[in-house]
Amino acid sequence: MTPATHSTLFPQVPETADAVLDGLDPEQREVALALHGPVCVLAGAGTGKTRAITHRIAYGVRAGILPPASVLAVTFTNRAAGEMRGRLRQLGAGGVQARTFHSAALRQLQYFWPKAVGGELPRLLERKIQLVADAAARCRIRLDRNELRDVTSEIEWAKVTQTVPADYPAAVAKSVRDAPRDPAEIGQVYAMYEQLKRDRDVIDFEDVLLLTVAILQDRHDIADQIRRQYQHFVVDEYQDVSPLQQRLLDLWLGERDTLCVVGDASQTIYSFTGATPDHLLNFRTRHPGATVVKLVRDYRSTPQVVHLANGLLSQASGRAAEHRLELISQRDPGPEPGYTEYPDEPAEAEGTARRVRDLIAAGVPAGEIAVLYRINAQSEVYEQALADAGVPYQLRGAERFFDREEVRKAGVALRGAARAGGNDALLDDVEDLPAQVRAVLSSTGWTERPPTGSGAVRDRWESLAALVRLAEDFARAKPGATLSDLVAELDERAAAQHAPTVQGVTLASLHAAKGLEWDAVFLVGLAEGMMPITYAKTDEQVEEERRLLYVGVTRARVHLTLSWSLARSPGGRASRRPTRFLKGLRPGSGALGTAGAGAGGGIERGIGGAPERRRRRGPARCRVCGATLTEAGEMKLMRCEDCPSDMDEGLYERLREWRAGQAGQLGQPAYCVFTDKTLMAIAERVPDSPAELAVISGVGARKLDRFGADVLAICAGEDSGGSHDEN
Repeated sequence: MTPATHSTLFPQVPETADAVLDGLDPEQREVALALHGPVCVLAGAGTGKTRAITHRIAYGVRAGILPPASVLAVTFTNRAAGEMRGRLRQLGAGGVQARTFHSAALRQLQYFWPKAVGGELPRLLERKIQLVADAAARCRIRLDRNELRDVTSEIEWAKVTQTVPADYPAAVAKSVRDAPRDPAEIGQVYAMYEQLKRDRDVIDFEDVLLLTVAILQDRHDIADQIRRQYQHFVVDEYQDVSPLQQRLLDLWLGERDTLCVVGDASQTIYSFTGATPDHLLNFRTRHPGATVVKLVRDYRSTPQVVHLANGLLSQASGRAAEHRLELISQRDPGPEPGYTEYPDEPAEAEGTARRVRDLIAAGVPAGEIAVLYRINAQSEVYEQALADAGVPYQLRGAERFFDREEVRKAGVALRGAARAGGNDALLDDVEDLPAQVRAVLSSTGWTERPPTGSGAVRDRWESLAALVRLAEDFARAKPGATLSDLVAELDERAAAQHAPTVQGVTLASLHAAKGLEWDAVFLVGLAEGMMPITYAKTDEQVEEERRLLYVGVTRARVHLTLSWSLARSPGGRASRRPTRFLKGLRPGSGALGTAGAGAGGGIERGIGGAPERRRRRGPARCRVCGATLTEAGEMKLMRCEDCPSDMDEGLYERLREWRAGQAGQLGQPAYCVFTDKTLMAIAERVPDSPAELAVISGVGARKLDRFGADVLAICAGEDSGGSHDEN
């Protein structure tokens, strides 16, 4: 958000070419002077990479070496391209083209289409989701709105990785990618989508690149014309280039090597969109004579923040880690990063809001503060906490929690159930408020177990799960609360969070924060299962999660606070553990080779309602291999998902049959009786007394009283005696 070296709003244009070099550090100056041959700039976070490459272009133009019209600078966002154009104008190089890949390709496609193909360029689809919906309908495949978003993203990924519909299932398997639907079905929808585009004479954004590539490959006269115009290329954020974008860049270049690329493999966090750092990491292999300049002087962050960032990467593995840059802060010392452990999520949000308010009172502008989290569904509790604290905020890169479609639909369903009261069949025999909410939300698609993988379906589930948690917390705080009371509470929260804000604290996901910076950053929710996210299974996926945290850390200029909570809700089981990525870096987490030495900062215990004995409870461990358990389902079983089970399969099936009968009589989903994991835990332990049954997670006093006799009878090999009516 702020350049590495601050300037006045309207700086004076340098009088000479040499004056363009004034103020550059030695490495930046080396970049600016490297005007010939392939150049690779490895630029760490906050090292002034945009400054270096814009001064390189401007110096070349002002020195008469680079004709302005011969230079094409490409990046990935309109914001970054606009910033680059603005800086070039300030340096007296206003004639240079600075565009996104898509913008540059679309301009060429529009110009050459009549010559290469004839007629007018087909209409460009602004949004492809409706056409994907039509394609799915033609294939007789039903997709809800969230599945549509996910399938649309899969089609985009396939196209930027140059995967045709027939090859999509094999490509997904090879990439270890979690497809939101059966890959064969997605491939079928993808093929029909392409057919409908042809029938309706439209193209999408990926086609802009694909068609430009096709024309440049087939029409050498057009390729030569473009190459005569653009002779020098600069690519920013090169670690985010997709295979399709690299193919287009190769065609622009032809046999030439007049290319300058800038990137940082440690900031590769968009692999799910097809981005890959391989092109950056292989640059010197493809161009053996390349000039390579490393920018490691960090002008953004204090030594304390930089030390933590370096420590994070020192633990990394994989190819990107082999090329990590050790940053050197150029700023005066600042406060040490703070590490705060809270008893539960609401306490973490409230504590964060208090600290934000204190910073604002101390003179830090609200617009220079950010709260960053892993997924957008985490925003609700922070939106509410900041609203309660009277702190203005703005949401970046996501809808406000109560504006999300699934949350609005859930609100309608809950409001209808509250009005119906005892006349709603969903609520028959459902006793407490959280169970009522779970029953109602189950009709809108919520399930107790989250869907596998990431994407819109997972985001939707997380939003509904947040409503379930809110209901549980509300019932705990107000034991006699009804569904109508909860609906009123939701309405109040929605109204409070819709208040207009101007200069506010930024709430954003870590992905949305890329490329931005603030004076103060709060990294929240840093517990195992969220960081790294639970669906990051492979080593490569876990390492990308580490890089995502690195990006979050390096957004902070001065103040940095990292926090996590031990339980989800007040009074809950304190089974969570801080992210493995902070091991050896935060005080009291063990030594870590060189990176751990001198890692300052202090760890605090956040204020909250959980009793002290809960915070001291040790981690849950697998009873088979002894590993620490972090997943709720694993903790119910007291073993890792992959560890061998000694479950009595016959008993498990009898329990499932009994549960189905109970659920049918009660008119509830089966999980409202017992979840699959709880039944598995019972079948593994085969309790023979109420006391042994009671200690199994997911039973509890109410269900023990209601179903205990039946379950123990089944475990003893007896008939359960049929339904167990509640008096």
